[in-house]
Amino acid sequence: MKYLKDRIIGLSLAFLIIGSWGISITLLFNTPVAEIPLWLLPIVMIWQMFLYTGLFITAHDAMHGTVFPGKKAVNKVIGSAAVFLYALFSYKKLLAKHWEHHRHPASDHDPDYHDGEHTGFWSWYFHFMKNYLSILQLLGITIAFNALQFIAGVPLENLLLFWVIPSLMSTLQLFYYGTYLPHRQPADGYDDHHRASSNQFSTFWSFITCYHFGYHWEHHEFPYVPWWKLPEKRREILAEQQH
Repeated sequence: MKYLKDRIIGLSLAFLIIGSWGISITLLFNTPVAEIPLWLLPIVMIWQMFLYTGLFITAHDAMHGTVFPGKKAVNKVIGSAAVFLYALFSYKKLLAKHWEHHRHPASDHDPDYHDGEHTGFWSWYFHFMKNYLSILQLLGITIAFNALQFIAGVPLENLLLFWVIPSLMSTLQLFYYGTYLPHRQPADGYDDHHRASSNQFSTFWSFITCYHFGYHWEHHEFPYVPWWKLPEKRREILAEQQH
């Protein structure tokens, strides 16, 4: 059956990431911060950041139809769930903007790109975030935060350390490896229509840093290759270049 292997792996990874995030944040919401050793606390927060990034990468693959190839409805359901859990994003709006990015990378029509003035990391990041966040979304997050604190009884420090800070760290991780590094203009200008570059990390570090999102030129060249297949595609391209 066409796509069978990719469907099994894509769906399994999506459920693994979403399930791991759900189990992890539930346990952390119910664990007194004082019971966590001080040396372990930053590791736990980085772990949560990594899972948050995984949620977005899962949604990103759904936008490309690669979580469950050949079934748009399945990808939509999983992608919608992932971005909602990530930060109450609208999958429909993100989908439209993401394909604008692919059609017009690093240009005036690219919603991810800077405006020609905010070219530094932080100014570009805040410009980027302002373009994606909405008042309604921020209101929803505020309501959820207060509901978790005052109705569900989650301690304030748990909310800040395991929800707010890791999710914000994740936006920095995604922006740095998926937008700033690959799409910032080289000193001698862009050299192809993707206006993108890839990092030189090993497969292990590429996964650890951002689920292979740093193999960004390969992603633009082969947008229907799922994140977990990007290292294989990169090796194929490098092997071809050596012959």
